[in-house]
This record gives sequence, structure tokens and C-alpha cells, in this order.
Amino acid sequence: MSRYIATRAINGAHTVVNEFEGLLGKALAEKGPETPISFPNTAYYLPFILGMTGQSVEKLGDLQPVLERAKGLLHPPPPDHRWTPYLGQTLDAGMATLFAEEGIEAVRFAFGEEPQKLAGFKLAGGTSFTSPEFALTPPPSPSGRGEGGEGDGHLNGPIDDIQLRSWGIQLVDGRMPGFAAIVGCAKSNEVAVKIVRELQRRNILTFLSGNVNGRSIIHQLMEEGVELGYDTYTVPFGLDTYSAIYALGFAARSALTFGGMKGGMARDILLYNKNRVFAFVLALGEVDDIKYATAAGAINFGFPVVADTVIPEILPTGITTYEHVVSMPFNEIEGKDDQERAEKLVQKCIEVRGVKIKLTEVPVPVPYGSAFEGEVVRKQDMRIEFGGKHSRCFEYLRMLDFDAIEDGKIAVVGPDFADKPAGAAMDMGILVDVAGRKMQKDFEPVLERQIHHFVNCASGIQHIGQRDIAWIRINKAAADKGFTLKHFGD
Repeated sequence: MSRYIATRAINGAHTVVNEFEGLLGKALAEKGPETPISFPNTAYYLPFILGMTGQSVEKLGDLQPVLERAKGLLHPPPPDHRWTPYLGQTLDAGMATLFAEEGIEAVRFAFGEEPQKLAGFKLAGGTSFTSPEFALTPPPSPSGRGEGGEGDGHLNGPIDDIQLRSWGIQLVDGRMPGFAAIVGCAKSNEVAVKIVRELQRRNILTFLSGNVNGRSIIHQLMEEGVELGYDTYTVPFGLDTYSAIYALGFAARSALTFGGMKGGMARDILLYNKNRVFAFVLALGEVDDIKYATAAGAINFGFPVVADTVIPEILPTGITTYEHVVSMPFNEIEGKDDQERAEKLVQKCIEVRGVKIKLTEVPVPVPYGSAFEGEVVRKQDMRIEFGGKHSRCFEYLRMLDFDAIEDGKIAVVGPDFADKPAGAAMDMGILVDVAGRKMQKDFEPVLERQIHHFVNCASGIQHIGQRDIAWIRINKAAADKGFTLKHFGD
């Protein structure tokens, strides 16, 4: 166990708990102990606190015992002049940090400071907030996926129970192999995008929080036009490290919801996450005391930490399945450029956590995976459109005899969109011929509806509707990478 890490984590825990104490004192003085507090749209109150203690926090006064519990887990930093076994003290500091961080976020909700605001930001699907201040902007189209955005001007905050159950099913059946909690800021915008795309390509759920000198990976992705929200498996929690508690609250709720655990079964919940929830923390940029303390809390769950900077490592196994803390300085990663280094960084995270990935290579020039299924192509980003108000588009699947079909044949009849100006509209029809020994006429509409799923999983492609009301858009980035009409067949 690194004494340096222990010292930084314990110092960070003291900082966070002290801030929690001050903020709670202010809230009690200004609003009173009976003021209700909660995270939105959840039956689990404050989920980490509920899971670890069994306590249902419903009002500000209920946080006082939580503060005392957090204080009781604090230890003095390790002395310089003698060795002590400080692994347990560091893990205690991590738990104290998580108690305090969830308490801080709850108090912020009471003050109306959560979810955090970010001017110009639009969520691609996110937690609904009933406060008029955070009202969702209604989309203009009947489909609900038009030019308007959800949650304009604020980040997501905690994940609601409906989305938890939706993702939980995918975590259980293997479609979603795990989740990544990214904290900090990448070397560049391009590296930030590459890291997220690599995770999306593997269907890994990604949570974003934290900053380095005021700049967050959320800012970087926003500047590059990357859609963030439930629809893209990439959820921005907040711009500070405290908001990383939402990821660990999600982990605690996973055990409570799918593991049959009850509140207060702390050891069982932590072991469930170690053995069943394949998650890891990726720390980008400088790691300060609060990040060390939060990382120590994540290690309690069995989630390893990988940093792209030089920090001490903890390589022996124990609390985690494999290594606890791995340092992989970004500029020292072997690779021809930053894009390749980013890819290897993600691969290292997957290796350290033991995430099981099933990748099917689809021969298209854009990333492909379930994470892109809800992507929206907005008008200003659109290269070409099929269907909608300005053109016609249909899809039709039919059963034929074996002799009438050449397996794998793709034919484009008519011109491509290369000669069309950006933002133009074209008519298009997608005709799919199928055959099979056990194929039946009744299967046609079932298979036809799969076109929506297959097309929508390509990054930069929006598909809405079906049959004769299909609406497809290709964004400029996908077209620039070489996506053509033929790739719909691929």
C-alpha cells in the first residue's frame, strides 16, 4: 500500500467531510431540519447512504447522523517516521468521502444548485426534473426527437430509477458489459472524443464528472458536438469531483434492485459490485486529494482506478479482482499518435477490470454499437435527409425463394448523395429480400422492424419510424468519414 496515496486520500477525506459539515450547518440554519431532501425520481432516497447504513434520508435533519458516521471513519494521515498498516484507514477515508459527497449533493438539491447548470448544453435524454427552473424544452416534432433538446442548460445529475432498470437489464444479460466513471479532463478534445467513442463502441456505459483547473471532459465533448445523455450511454453528472458519487449510488442501487439486497447490507452490496458489476474509474489529468479520496471509495466497491498521469501504483490484488491503482502516463503509451494512445488506454482499463467484451465488426466507416442507438442528428449538423417533411422514405422487407436471392448482395439503384448540397433532402427506399428454410410470411414485419435497430447503431445516423414513414438523417461527420448509401446494406 502506497503511503503517498494513503496520505492524499485521508487528507482529501478530511476536506470533503469538513465541507459537508459546513454546508449542512448552513442548510439547517437557513432552511431548518424538517426541509425535505431527495434525489429525483428514485425510491431509494440517497442510495449510497441507504445501501451502506439502511437509513432513509428524507429531510435535512436526517443528514446529521450521516455526518457523524463520516467523521467516525476519518483517521489522521500516516506518520512520516514509522510504518503503519494504513490500507484499512485509506478505505475508511474513501467511505467517509462518499458519505460526505452524497450528503453535499443532497444539500445542494435543497438549495436548488443541482443539477448543475451549463450554458448552451443540451441532454440527449436524461433525468426529468419537476422544478420549473429545470423544465425540459419540449421538442417540436410529434416523434419527440426533433430539433429541440431535453434538459437545456443543465447536466444530468443522478440517474432515475426508470433508466436504472433499463440499463440494469442490459448489465444482467451482457449487452452492456460494465460502466466507466471518468473524472477530470483529457489531454485534448480529440483524445476525449476518442476515449468516449471507444467505450461506446464496446457498449460500455460512461459517467462523466470532475475537472482539472476548471476544465472538464464534459466541456471538451460539448465543444466537439458529442451528444451526451441517456440516449448515447454517456451521462454527464457534474463539473466537480463530488458528482462522481452518482456513479457509486448507481452501483449501490444495482445491488439493491437486481441483487436482492436490502439497505444496510453494506458488505454484501460491496461484494456484489466487485463480482457482478464490471466498472472502473479513469482519472484524466492531475489527481488532487479529493480525487484520491473518491477513488479510495470506489476501490471499496472493487472498482480499480487507472490514471493517465504519473501516480504511485497499487498492483497487488485483494479488494479489487486485479490491480487496485494503475498509472499509465498518456504520453508514454506506445502508439503512432494520440488516437492510438487513447485506444490503448481504454483497452488497459478493460483489462484491469476484467470486463468481458463481445465485439462484432461491422464494415462501416463510423463507430457502431448500441450506445449510438438514440443519437439525434440536428439540422445544423445534417449532411443529407431521407423522409420527413421534404422527401419520401420507405422500408420494405419481403420473403422470396432461395433461388431468387444472392446472399450478401448489396445494390444501390440511382445516384448517391455526393452531388447534393449539405442539408438537402432525397427520396430513398430500402428493400430487403430474405429467405430461409423456416422463414414464414408472418415473420416479415418482425424482421422489418429490425432495420431501425441496425441502422440506428451507426454513429452519426438518425433513424425514426418504419415502413412508409421512415425518417433517416446522416450527419456531416459520418459523411466526411466516407459513409455512403451502400453502407446501409453493410
